[in-house]
Amino acid sequence: MEAGLVQILEGALLAAGEPLSVQRMALLFEENERPSKEEIRAAIKSVEERCEDRGYELVQVASGYRFQVRQDLAAWVGRLWQERPARYSRALMETLSLIAYRQPITRGEIEEIRGVAVSTNIIKTLLEREWVRVVGHRDVPGRPAMYATTRQFLDYFNLKSLDQLPPLAEIKELDNLSGELGLEVPEQAAGTDAAEQPDAEDDASPSETEPEDAATPDGEQPEAEDADDVEQEDRTD
Repeated sequence: MEAGLVQILEGALLAAGEPLSVQRMALLFEENERPSKEEIRAAIKSVEERCEDRGYELVQVASGYRFQVRQDLAAWVGRLWQERPARYSRALMETLSLIAYRQPITRGEIEEIRGVAVSTNIIKTLLEREWVRVVGHRDVPGRPAMYATTRQFLDYFNLKSLDQLPPLAEIKELDNLSGELGLEVPEQAAGTDAAEQPDAEDDASPSETEPEDAATPDGEQPEAEDADDVEQEDRTD
């Protein structure tokens, strides 16, 4: 059964096209032949070891396990596709970073930290990518939406949990990010009660400023920095 279990799970992971959790793998079997979670995890370990000398690897992300091409082969494998990979603007990545490290956080809080209006297109892009979601509304005048990251965000960035986010001092893509955004300590933004922090599976983002749509009405350009970034988002999406 053990060798057969390894082959079954390997085949399922190849065919799934999405991460598979241990619980979902267990549902591949009839109840009377279902292996225990310990047996499944042992088989997964065997599958992982089989990939050691191959061009792909088995990785665990927030939603489960999946096969993926090794990152050091991306330069070659990427040539299979002619379209250019999506390029995300600095403004979008700063907004996403603030949500990830300060969640739950509202649009008003993001604007207060960044010192520039957050483009409606940036929030729309993050919601459409399902990297963030609205988890509630702050109980203040205007009831601004609260944002937090999702499991899809963790899966996309090869993370099992938010605990695996790199320390801000190690982030190289955004120069001096922690200094510019006031993120020296990855805690909730001021004014956010710890009791309102969402569970790991939920997404949230609080703000005690004006309603989220008030800062950048549809049809109006935000400040110059984000206006340029929005044009870049439109070209790449």
